[in-house]
Amino acid sequence: MVASMLCSLVAMSALSQSSVSPRPRLVVGITIDQLRSDYLELLQEHFSTGGFKRLMQHGAYFENVKMDIARPDGINSIALIYTGAYPNVNGITAATTFNEESGRSLRTLNDPKYIGNATDETLSPMALRVSTLSDEVKMDGAGMGDVYAIAPDAQQAIILAGHAANGAFWISDKTGKWASSTFYKDYPTTISTRNGINPFRHRLDTMSWRPSMPLDRYPDVPRHRTYYPFKYTFSGLYAIEQFKQSALVNEEVTSVAINCINDMNLGHHAAIDMINIAYCAAPYGFAIDSDTRIELQDTYLRLDKQLQRLFDAIDKAVGKDVCIFVTSTGYFDDVYATEPKYNIPTGEFSSKKAVSLLNMYLMAVYGTGNWVNGYFNERIYLNEKLAKEKNISVEELRKESGNFLRRMAGVDAAYTFDEILNNPGGETLKALHRSITSSESADVFLEILPGWKVVDDYNTGQTSTRTLANVSAPAFILAPGVSAQTISTPIDAALLAPTVARLLRIRSPNAARLLPMSLK
Repeated sequence: MVASMLCSLVAMSALSQSSVSPRPRLVVGITIDQLRSDYLELLQEHFSTGGFKRLMQHGAYFENVKMDIARPDGINSIALIYTGAYPNVNGITAATTFNEESGRSLRTLNDPKYIGNATDETLSPMALRVSTLSDEVKMDGAGMGDVYAIAPDAQQAIILAGHAANGAFWISDKTGKWASSTFYKDYPTTISTRNGINPFRHRLDTMSWRPSMPLDRYPDVPRHRTYYPFKYTFSGLYAIEQFKQSALVNEEVTSVAINCINDMNLGHHAAIDMINIAYCAAPYGFAIDSDTRIELQDTYLRLDKQLQRLFDAIDKAVGKDVCIFVTSTGYFDDVYATEPKYNIPTGEFSSKKAVSLLNMYLMAVYGTGNWVNGYFNERIYLNEKLAKEKNISVEELRKESGNFLRRMAGVDAAYTFDEILNNPGGETLKALHRSITSSESADVFLEILPGWKVVDDYNTGQTSTRTLANVSAPAFILAPGVSAQTISTPIDAALLAPTVARLLRIRSPNAARLLPMSLK
């Protein structure tokens, strides 16, 4: 009897040990800007078997990942995904911040302490106040594993890399070269050689973006859009910016990523290695027609091929002991303009006019003075120094300003800093509360009515249209021990970092507070 029990226990122990998946040798984090679940469903029959279909059919597929912050912009959303913490904790509230003294906006990661390689940009991850998944991978291996990040955009690359990575690389808007920051120690030969032997800028004038299949094969496209195929070339002052927003940039990113995997021997070190990659699936900002559905679908088809190319290279270089997770940035720039002939209510909100009217109103209430310091990104900055001189509480000044702005044409809502910080009731205020830090210098936050044009004539003169694009953002995890499954229930993006950390059997980022999901 005892012998039988011992045999059973040994068998159970062996079964338990065999069910534990091997620890991945390589982690591949992929962020795709503005990726949408509905477009993945729409284009399934046109995808290859080794790209999006591999993710959808062989891994955990989360159909609806929510950012739960006020204004995801591709930078704050990546920070949320990689830290498992909201902007009010991780410190990355937006891609740009406003400096009241200079009246200028700066990129959030701007850091004059660090110069650039192949660029004059001065950037570092030090504005990111907590650890990231990339940091935890690096620390878990006591620095013996390599961590790299590759992206079209500088801030994307740096947040993906985190604080402890070997290197972060991006395409410089000025030089067209693959650039980096001296914050990171590695600027490997594979990058410098690519800049020297095969310079990206010298290839631009030979490139063109055209449809990758006949126009009548693109689904759900009006017939009139199928008569004339698009063609985009890249030249002139904005050539690099045009290319970085096009579908072709993903091929360049893939090539550099594969070079890094092979040349840096990723997946073959004494600890887990990691490579983080950013792709673009956003509407093309330089399109000849406001209806960019064909261009957008073509972007997905081309991206699918790049994913297959990347996955094939990983299979060849590393094998199957790889954890791949793919995320969207969780928002969508709906640039499709509504034509006046459809009679959809609209209007024009002028930032300069709003600041002028608010200042006149505050002078009538509190006396002569320049009461408004500035406007940026639908935020009002008040003159707190003047308020103190006149013995007026800042809280009162904000409240009075908010009450006035709420009555202005085109303003859906106006929230004061105090309301957001101290009384976050309701979904909108809660999202705003998660999206700002206690050191935020803006005083009133505006919500402009959907469909209204926002003319920023106070600063740049640029016009944008306020849209509320409600789309589902997907995520995928493809890893040893994770079976194919589709999860339709909406999940919080802050769950992704701790869930991947659990699969890797490492510590979650230090500010992550949500428990990881249990995947079968």
